[in-house]
Amino acid sequence: MFIDTVPNRNSPPAILLRESWREGLKTHKRTLANLSHWPAHKVEQLRRVLRDEPLVAPDALFTVERSVPHGHVEAVLQVIRRLELDTLIAAKRSRERDLIVALLVERLLHPCSKLATTRVWKTTTLGETLGVQDTDVDEVYAALDWLLARQTTIQQKLAARHLQEDGVALYDVSSSYYEGHTCPLARYGHDRDGHTGRPIIVYGVLTDGEGRPVAVDVYPGNTGDPTTVPDQVAHLQTEFGIGRIVLVGDRGMLTDAQLRTLQAHPGLGWISALRSPAIRELIESGTLQLSLFDQQHLAEITSPEYPGERLIACFNPLLADERRRKREELLVATERALTKIAGEAARRTKTPFDDATLGIKVGRVINHYKVAKHVTVTIAQGRLQWTRNTAAIQQEAQLDGIYVIRTSEAADRLTAADAVRQYKGLAQVERAFRCLKGIDVRVRPIYHRTDDHVRAHIFLCMLAYYVEWHLRRAWAPLLFEDETLPRDRWTRDPVASAQPSPAVQQKKVQRQTPDGLPVQSFDTLLTELATRCEVTCRLRLNSTAAPIRQWPPPTPLQARALALLKSVQ
Repeated sequence: MFIDTVPNRNSPPAILLRESWREGLKTHKRTLANLSHWPAHKVEQLRRVLRDEPLVAPDALFTVERSVPHGHVEAVLQVIRRLELDTLIAAKRSRERDLIVALLVERLLHPCSKLATTRVWKTTTLGETLGVQDTDVDEVYAALDWLLARQTTIQQKLAARHLQEDGVALYDVSSSYYEGHTCPLARYGHDRDGHTGRPIIVYGVLTDGEGRPVAVDVYPGNTGDPTTVPDQVAHLQTEFGIGRIVLVGDRGMLTDAQLRTLQAHPGLGWISALRSPAIRELIESGTLQLSLFDQQHLAEITSPEYPGERLIACFNPLLADERRRKREELLVATERALTKIAGEAARRTKTPFDDATLGIKVGRVINHYKVAKHVTVTIAQGRLQWTRNTAAIQQEAQLDGIYVIRTSEAADRLTAADAVRQYKGLAQVERAFRCLKGIDVRVRPIYHRTDDHVRAHIFLCMLAYYVEWHLRRAWAPLLFEDETLPRDRWTRDPVASAQPSPAVQQKKVQRQTPDGLPVQSFDTLLTELATRCEVTCRLRLNSTAAPIRQWPPPTPLQARALALLKSVQ
């Protein structure tokens, strides 16, 4: 059946309901009803029914008011709630807790200044979900003060979760440059960011044996790394109430003076490493003989210089080759630069360089490549000469690939291989610093004017990395991550260079997961989740009706990412 419009010469057209059929080559029609007296809209509705079309077009019923990114907010909030991090921050929901959670989420989604954050979280569902869309920056700073007052309590709860008796704690220190001149913490010191000429702020992060952050301390920029160790002792034994634990720190952190401090706490063990001069002394005294490494790459030795300690000497031939190659490249680059300076000095016959000016130029080169001990430089009467210090080079070459781990732990508590593995676990704290400083959390640049706000900002960033640590672990099958690495760390050769597993090698070559999904970085996976938007619609015919919110079904990649988060605990 169909609606047929038959024109009339001097009258309105006739509207007829007809049916048609075919007999051979002829088509026959039969009129079933005359609809000429029907209103036009009624005829049109019948026409659409006969064509099997919707009676009302969606555009005629609904208007889309807004579409905002939602999926990445949903994922991060889901992890926070599964970790019960919100209740760990404060047992009862409050305005301050919602603001801190919103700030924490935004550090992962779009890290920016606190003022910009109050603008940005209106562009996603985050602000409305937590009810903070109308927040001003003064309220944000008040929430930071509230968070700082709760830092000790929060860190105690994190330690109770992740630090156990007879366990391991990793500790390391880093720094970030400061924008401005008002904060008392901003001082000139050893800048690890390479932004010379700017004041810095130092902070130390304490993690569990797997790299989960547990506590953070903030110090003035001129604070030396070793002087931060007593605070960690206070954290572990006083605040956290842990009677027996092993603290792992690098050789620049756990100096002899700090180790003597640790020895005053019987329940606190430690793992560190010897510096190069100390290793050279062991070799020269005959305590460490290079022949030990003819058949093995790990040997436990003792020395009267280190009473009550175990020394585990390790030799990595690949590391030795790499150090030799790098030293030679630095020497070649230094000689190339010195040759250029010498040629420039030789050409200046009318106004030759004075020795001081020439020395400044040479010093810049040598300090840049850090080979001063390997080059002997002579400057006289505006002329430059140099030679390689062969004896110094050979002396350093003896230590290529050799490092010595030192620990207070007895052999029945910690094997030599595990001591090396625990020390290498400090790489997980380095990863935390990379995430804090890189594109994920972006602790820098630091703009806050007061030391309290700087401390609260860095603590907030630590909590954001705590969430990121769990997100990365859960999403490892979708990321360029080695899923077996947490397990392999405790079974592979402790001395040999780490090798990627066959699974992650295949994933990086094919750029696809075994089930055919594209492998992502952490940032691109969040971007992919953000494409799942919350769409707000409203009825056209009733403008006072409540808006209707809809979420499209997730894509296969989004569904897989959300399903993996169920393993977070």
